[in-house]
Amino acid sequence: MGKIVKQVNKKKKILIRIGSLRHGGAEKVLVTFLKNLPKDKYDIDLLLNLKSGKYLKDVPSWIPIYHLHKGEMIITNKPWEIPIKAYRRSYEEILKLFPKLLYKFILKKQDYDIELIANHRLLEEVLKSPIKSSKKVVWVHNDLFSISDYTPKRLKNFFKANEIWVISDKIKSGFEKLASTKEDLDKINKIYNPIDAEEIINKSKEQINYNFKKEEGEKIFVAVGTVTPQKGFDRLIKVHKKILNEGFKHKIYIVGDGYFKDLLSLIKSLKVEETVTLVGYQENPYPFFKNSDYFILSSRYEGYPTVLFEALTLKKPIIATDVSGVNEILENGKLGKIVENSEEGIYKGMKEFLTNSNIPSKYVEEMNNNDLPFMLKNAVNHLSNSLDNL
Repeated sequence: MGKIVKQVNKKKKILIRIGSLRHGGAEKVLVTFLKNLPKDKYDIDLLLNLKSGKYLKDVPSWIPIYHLHKGEMIITNKPWEIPIKAYRRSYEEILKLFPKLLYKFILKKQDYDIELIANHRLLEEVLKSPIKSSKKVVWVHNDLFSISDYTPKRLKNFFKANEIWVISDKIKSGFEKLASTKEDLDKINKIYNPIDAEEIINKSKEQINYNFKKEEGEKIFVAVGTVTPQKGFDRLIKVHKKILNEGFKHKIYIVGDGYFKDLLSLIKSLKVEETVTLVGYQENPYPFFKNSDYFILSSRYEGYPTVLFEALTLKKPIIATDVSGVNEILENGKLGKIVENSEEGIYKGMKEFLTNSNIPSKYVEEMNNNDLPFMLKNAVNHLSNSLDNL
């Protein structure tokens, strides 16, 4: 009588790459996804260019973390920092030229089934992988079609991957227009970012050591994001000054780190030091949502601004510029005010909220009466199924 061999399902071996786990939307989404994956189904390695960030501690213990560099991100050009930046860049370029070194000496593996980059900037690296049999996936979190550096010729390179994960209809439409064949079209996969609403609500209730200065009748707008030109905080501050000059009392709190020098100069030149606060990096930004009256997204471009999901979860009236993902998340203006992507648009939205309290109240009512456009379980299942079908 022959032996009965029990069939054992082989775990898929997956390499996931991202720059770091600092505090951006893509980083948060990736960690939320990893935390909700079943460990008995996948064998995952996580490779970071820079081992740093607030989300490092949230990576499940069963996922090993590899890295190219340790330390913090360097965003300035101080003389003593330049050699470190140069070394990091050179090291990455060497590994890009000779990718086998990465897999032999850092990862020490050659048998991944899937290689996924959770940051589109690493496209070249994943395409140069020496593992020819692995499926290559690029996860696009930004509206690259709004960035001048990304020409149609450069964007067509994304079709060299086996799948392109996109997070909004606008990004999907952009790639569809570039697709040359049906095979290209089939590579485009719209996925849903998983957001843990329960975690956001619980963290918003935590006590923080911060004094919110608010006078009677004054409204607080909060903006959250890394301080870069993309986020449009400069034009938000200019609009703030204009509205102050018209006699409408309000304050701006900007939560996030980055390059402050230009914003600080702008704040000083406009003499709004008392009404604009650069809060800086916060381990837990959610109490700032809770203690504000309104949330504002002043971005010049985005991919799919998950920060809006956080504002919706905490029932904050939203003003958002018309960038990628906003119409989907805010249901074409049903759940928040969508304004023209300009200083004038931001001005009109803020002025409307400050002059007619019924308008923001109406948005809160809509949030309370509607199922928010995301569910953690469904989003994770969608992502998991996408991996299983590769």
